Formats: sequence, C-alpha cells, structure tokens
Amino acid sequence: MGIDNQDNLLIVSSSPHLHGENTVSTAMRDVLLALIPALIASLYFFGLAAAKVVLTCVLVAILSEVLAQKIMKREVTVDDSSAVVTGLLLAFCLPATIPWWMAAVGAMVAIIIGKQMFGGLGNNIFNPALVGRAVLVASWPVAMTSWVTPLDGVTTATPLGMLKQGLAAEQLPSLGQLFLGNVGGSLGETCAVALLLGAIYLLYKGHIDWRTPVSYLGTVFLLTAIVGAFKGAGLWYPLYHLLTGGLILGAFFMATDWVTSPLTKKGKLIFGLGCGFLTVLIRLQGGYPEGVCYSILLMNMVTPLIDRYTKPRVFGGVSKNA
Repeated sequence: MGIDNQDNLLIVSSSPHLHGENTVSTAMRDVLLALIPALIASLYFFGLAAAKVVLTCVLVAILSEVLAQKIMKREVTVDDSSAVVTGLLLAFCLPATIPWWMAAVGAMVAIIIGKQMFGGLGNNIFNPALVGRAVLVASWPVAMTSWVTPLDGVTTATPLGMLKQGLAAEQLPSLGQLFLGNVGGSLGETCAVALLLGAIYLLYKGHIDWRTPVSYLGTVFLLTAIVGAFKGAGLWYPLYHLLTGGLILGAFFMATDWVTSPLTKKGKLIFGLGCGFLTVLIRLQGGYPEGVCYSILLMNMVTPLIDRYTKPRVFGGVSKNA
C-alpha cells in the first residue's frame, strides 16, 4: 500500500483534497497489524519455508528502499514502514517453495521499479507489491505456480487450478478448508478468516473504504453465480471463487491502495467493478487460473481517468447546457 510522503496524509490531486489525522507511519503500522493474523496463519501452515520467504522479502525491500533513496539523493524514509508493508504483501503473493533469491529479486523490483522509479512513496502508478509479483510470474512461471499442501508439504494444485481443470465439487477442498486455510496456494491466500480479521480492523480504523472491496467481491460473486447457473452448479461455485486465490487479499489490501486507487466514492465503486470483471474474465478465459494481480494492475492504469470523470463539479463552474 502507498501514500504521500508528507508527515500528514495529503493526497494531491484534483479538488477536493483529502486530509487525514493519522501520520504515514501510523497508518502503515496499522496495516502491518492488520496483516499479523495472516502472517501467523502462513507460519502455522507452511512453517520455516514461509518465514524464509517473508524475511527475505521484507529485508530486501528495506535495503532496496535505503539504497535507491541514497542513490537518487532523496530523503531516506524507511522508518515510515511502507517498505515493510510492500515486502510483506509481496511475500503473501508468493508460494512457500520459491527460492530465496527469486523472492529477493521480486522485492527489489517492487521497490525500485514499482515505487522509487516513479518518484517514491505517493507517486507510484502501480501497486509495488503486484509489480514485483507480475515480474516474477513472467520470469519464472514454474516456480511461481509450484504449490504444496500446508502441514504435509505434498505438491498439489491450488483450489483455483483444480476448479479450472473442471473437477466436480466433491473432488475439491471444502469451503470450510478454504475458510480456515488448509489448502495449497501462496502464503497469504490460503486462510480467508485471517485476512478478514485484518480487513475488519482496517475498516474500523478508517484506513480503507468499503466501496472498493465490496464492489470487487460483489462483482466476482455475481458474475460467477451467472456462469455457475449455466453450468448447473449451485451456490458453492461463486463462493468458491470468493474464497480461493488471492481475491480477499487483493480486494482488501491491494485494490484499496491509497495512491493507486481512485479518490472519489463513485470512482472506488467503478474501480472495484472493473477489478471484479477482469478477475473473472482472466480466471475463466485466461491461461492462468488467477487474475487478481493483473486485474488490479490494469485498473491502476485507468485510475487517473476514473478520478477525472468522477470528481465533484467545482462550485462556480459553468454548465455546458447553460
């Protein structure tokens, strides 16, 4: 997640300007607190392998931030914890089996290319963690799609992969397993309940707006329910799409990124609708079973356009019909 690097929250864009009472550091630390349940779940299910990935991503993200800011002769702002958030979110997008050096490359790409090359915190166009993940998927697709079942360490397909293969409902992990996290997948996408606990905390603290995740999840549910109806599937089909893959992580922790998502209420709804439509399209028609990463990145591209056409009219403006 990202935010402008002033001491107080100030998002500079078309009026109206948004101000907040919290400092950047406070907001980022709240995000870290919200991610703790998912972190604990990943360590429980994947053990030392998860710890290795998380530590690599976080430490390399911090070092990359410091080095990039020093080389670019900018103020070093690593104490705002934004690099830690980026590293942790990237780790949650990776499988436990990924080699440590690949995770390190992803963290460097996320910070240097996804964040600092755009001018640093608050100026990035794309979500940095997703930039890192997208580069890793394009560069090492096999390593990025090798999963193990939690606890027993047996190589397996993700529930989304099984669903794309056309397996019947009785052959798939149960909805209860998806909710609690005992399934194969990336570190941060297996335990829905842990992610939802963190999301509730961020909503309570006012750091994210409900419109983006609700419109995102609602669109995915509605579209997959329609597709499921044509397939003769029941309610389990759209629920399966909600609880599998990186959808909950993406909807609450990445699509709500303060910098790369729209500012207006209407814009947040449009952004979520677009993410939901693209996610379903990629999941059902793409060659890769997951579409959350690319759907959010694609919608990041049109965020300025959404803001432009959804911003409130300026007082004193002249109507075209006048």
